[in-house]
Amino acid sequence: MRRDDRIKAHFLTCFLALLIYKYLEKKVNRGGKHFTTEEIVDTLREMDFLSVAGEGYIPTYTRTDLTNNLHGSAGFRTDTQIVTKQKMRTIIAQTKKREKNDDAE
Repeated sequence: MRRDDRIKAHFLTCFLALLIYKYLEKKVNRGGKHFTTEEIVDTLREMDFLSVAGEGYIPTYTRTDLTNNLHGSAGFRTDTQIVTKQKMRTIIAQTKKREKNDDAE
């Protein structure tokens, strides 16, 4: 590949990453709250679950204003109770459906 192609590919990758970060900030920042992209990404990385055999998933992260905004933006909550395996599948399916609808617009 030529050097110009590499430069253009790198620029496109960086530009798309910036767009995704700004979109994420716009979706999450509401109600007078402002969270940086770094805070949002770090919080998403820390949102872990403990799998309980036969029960489902228990959130192991601490609920904060940022997690509340993330839940509000996503349209579902995962921090209030055990999330059954079926509910987790439903959440994942809804997310994929929402992404497909967003892509169609």
